[in-house]
Amino acid sequence: MNKPGTNPRTRTDVLLLTAFCGFLFFYGLGAFGLVGADEPRYAQIAREMLDRSDWITPTLQGKPWLEKPVLYYWQAMLSFRIAGVTDQAARLPAAFDAALLIAAIYLFLRRFRPGSELDGALITASCAAVVGFARAAATDMPLAAAFSIALLAWYAWYESRRHIYLAAFYIALALGTLAKGPVAPALSAVIIFLFVAVKRDWHTIPRTLWIPGIAVYLAVMLPWYIAVQLRNPEFFRFFILEHNLARFSHDVYHHHQPFWFYLPVFLLAMMPWTLALILAVAQRVRLLWAEGKQALSSSEASWPLFLLIWMLVPILFFSTSQSKLPGYILPAVPAGALLIAEYLASRERGQFFNAEGSEVSQRSRDDRKLSPLFAATHGILCGLLIFGALSAASIAMNHHLLWGRGTYVAAAIAAISALGIGVALLSRAGMRLLRPVTMFAVVVSVAAVIRLAAPAIDATQSARPIARSIRAFSHEPVPIALYHVNRVQGYGLEFYFNRAVQPYESGNIPAAAHVLVAAQGTESQVAQLVPGRRVSYLTSIPEQKLDLYWVGKE
Repeated sequence: MNKPGTNPRTRTDVLLLTAFCGFLFFYGLGAFGLVGADEPRYAQIAREMLDRSDWITPTLQGKPWLEKPVLYYWQAMLSFRIAGVTDQAARLPAAFDAALLIAAIYLFLRRFRPGSELDGALITASCAAVVGFARAAATDMPLAAAFSIALLAWYAWYESRRHIYLAAFYIALALGTLAKGPVAPALSAVIIFLFVAVKRDWHTIPRTLWIPGIAVYLAVMLPWYIAVQLRNPEFFRFFILEHNLARFSHDVYHHHQPFWFYLPVFLLAMMPWTLALILAVAQRVRLLWAEGKQALSSSEASWPLFLLIWMLVPILFFSTSQSKLPGYILPAVPAGALLIAEYLASRERGQFFNAEGSEVSQRSRDDRKLSPLFAATHGILCGLLIFGALSAASIAMNHHLLWGRGTYVAAAIAAISALGIGVALLSRAGMRLLRPVTMFAVVVSVAAVIRLAAPAIDATQSARPIARSIRAFSHEPVPIALYHVNRVQGYGLEFYFNRAVQPYESGNIPAAAHVLVAAQGTESQVAQLVPGRRVSYLTSIPEQKLDLYWVGKE
């Protein structure tokens, strides 16, 4: 017998979410080393702040690094203090933020859209972009989580008019501002304004501008901004003018992409739910178009309308930016996932509503079955996800898909999975099976990347194997220099050795004996740069086309 007040379904939901989020976000966080320029750089900044017990000024190799606000660094400092300075600890903040976002979605839907809470939470958790950025030591997930929780809290207030939700909105918005700056309040303001304008509910704006909430926002956000500005007078110019306004209006950091760049990026970010998203958007737009002004004023249409605006604004906003990176539109992904959940809930109920919110059609059981085209296409998308995960090792090693026996095996497994998923979705229980078979594809894909592709990713993309090779030759903290080496490896080595590396190109060749990491085929050039000094070959790292040398002292 259940204890009084307990809900068996809620308990089951919590166990499912804990298991899936634990696997998708936390399992194997250190399977490969920190990759790219941002991961090791942000992790090193947090470590330096922790070493100095400085919670105000981010620094890299002792110099202020003011490109981003402080939220990720604070989280990583706490993670390092608890778990030690490791790859896993550097990625824990994003994993924690993603789990917090999923919990907020579940609680919101259980309160305001009961019946769709598990679908909404699991669909969001299983989107490719959410899984990917939840496992990255970067600022994208902290922003997306805080921003999404803020919008959920605002809509909860909009429906209930309870000020506790409005207070939560301002607190989450302040955390978003600490995560990545003014983009959080700016996008929130645009989304809320457009929603209110479409609804012609203008009295909502002054009610949203709640003085106690604004005071809470400033109390959470402003102290760090004031402190960092007082300690670093260049902060406003560097962060606001250069890394926000200039980055948006000019291609300062060579991240230029065409205007339509985010359309395919967003569709890939929603994998494997891309087709369901397209159908959900089409259904909602068609209903709004058919019902016209009546639909816009309907309380039943308000939630999907809010989600549509929430999803589209970040995509359109960043499409106009001259600097584009895939992570910029991560805040739009939860809205897309929630649109899918709302669409599937209406399909499963077989109910659709007119502008006044009254039921206009009740579909038969046959009508509620998934169409053969949807079943086949969704199965193919799941199969493609599995194929990409199984082929990730080959792509990492060869920088493109190399067809061979392993690739054919991956294709066969993916094809069998796609066929099985398609057949399952064509059964009478297709709607009920949609979530579990899709989660199966996602779990298999994540497991394949962690267990099969991680060694190749580590060998080709991370500085961790370089650091391991250097330590094999010298256990002492000798200087490390670089020659014709990508900055990605440079940032990585600075994290793994917790000290600066010295590029030969800068002219600061260490006078002491040191290890040199150089591009393959540059030994003669190195000898010319250090005339009279002994240069001894140590080993090669062929996966990254690098050689290691020991350069004697002057």
